[in-house]
Amino acid sequence: MDHILFLTGRLAEPSLLRVLDSMAPTPFSWEVRELGLQVAALMTADMIQRRVPAPLAAQRVIVPGRCRGDLDALALHYGVPFERGPEEVKDLPQFFGRKAKPFDLSRYETEIFAEIVDAPRLDLDGIARRAREYAAQGADVIDIGCLPETPFAHLEDAVRRLKAEGYRVSVDSMRTDELLRGGRAGADYLMSLNLDTLWIADEVPSTPILVAREPGDPASLDAAIEQLSARGRAFYADPILDPIPFGLAVSVARYVRLRERYPDIAIMMGIGNVTELTEADTSGINAVLLGMAAELRIGAVLTTSVSLHARRALREADVARRMMHAAREAQVLPKGINSDLATVHAKRPFPYNADEIDELARGVRDPNFRVQISADGIHVYNRDGHLRAEDPFALYPQLNLDTDGGHAFYMGVQLARAEIAWRLGKRFDQDQPLDWGCAVDRPDEDLLAWRAPGETMKKG
Repeated sequence: MDHILFLTGRLAEPSLLRVLDSMAPTPFSWEVRELGLQVAALMTADMIQRRVPAPLAAQRVIVPGRCRGDLDALALHYGVPFERGPEEVKDLPQFFGRKAKPFDLSRYETEIFAEIVDAPRLDLDGIARRAREYAAQGADVIDIGCLPETPFAHLEDAVRRLKAEGYRVSVDSMRTDELLRGGRAGADYLMSLNLDTLWIADEVPSTPILVAREPGDPASLDAAIEQLSARGRAFYADPILDPIPFGLAVSVARYVRLRERYPDIAIMMGIGNVTELTEADTSGINAVLLGMAAELRIGAVLTTSVSLHARRALREADVARRMMHAAREAQVLPKGINSDLATVHAKRPFPYNADEIDELARGVRDPNFRVQISADGIHVYNRDGHLRAEDPFALYPQLNLDTDGGHAFYMGVQLARAEIAWRLGKRFDQDQPLDWGCAVDRPDEDLLAWRAPGETMKKG
């Protein structure tokens, strides 16, 4: 049985002890060591090395989640592994649960085709720039979308440019001449061929995406599948996913029946019809669609990022395909695997209740303000008292910051974040930006916190 040493600060120590006691019986023995500082989040690797003598009678050391510094250097110095725990003490049970059953999110089965829907209107540099953006968000294939009645004189150059930059490329057009041009220029895939245009597959080596003559004509799709299968040609089959309320449920059934008829073929699902044409947060839509894709073993999805409400659809699809693949392979529900698709609400937004925050407040002996939230509102406290309100405007006059502009700005930012988190049910951590999951890019966390001169991290 491992013996684990938990390092902490004075304010967090009582809560840490309670949480560890509540986890009994644990598959490890433990001890808690308070390092003689008030706020655990201020702990650094250098401070640990100065205050903790070697050797340690422990097989592992857990430091606070916000502890800065080189933990590998500490492990080398003490001869035992050091690791960061969760940012909130209350999350220790979940932390050890995750450690016991990690999920590999590097793997996925469903590839993402990302369509540049307005490619004819972009020059070559614009097309390449869009491709780089989409690839950075998770696209495996860049789809060059052609437009009806819009000349595309530089189609071949666009295909060659993207191929030269290392991308796999598809060409998406309703016109046979554009499909031929794209295929002859080196496109890897062509969208879309039906039974009447299947001859194009004999003219170019590109892998075709097959569709029915009409969505309600599965026999024509089956005939195209049978012909290419007999030739030994690779292909994707796409029964077409229709938007709400124009046949979404019926089209989902088409995918199910296609997989039943052909257990082993590669299938594509165009999910942009749902994410783009439904005015709702796309993270949840992508979760459901990629969940169905995992169940049906869909080999590829075609998505777009046109409408502003769907501007993160690519990134969300990338997260969703990995999470749903992990859930399917482990045969577990897609819970507790990854929280990046929960962009608006948190699973455990309020780790401390009002009584626990009040207990923390009574232990504070300095003038620095701490800001926390619980189910009943926003809490602000320092050595002079503990305030609670639902509206930051009710708190601000009691903070007496009229003559301290920098501190007033700092507290304004923290209280605004706290109110947003409280109203939405998100996790709030003072001095940290709100976590919006994959809805936004995450810059270097060390550059995130803005502090007034002399201001330090406030929460223990």
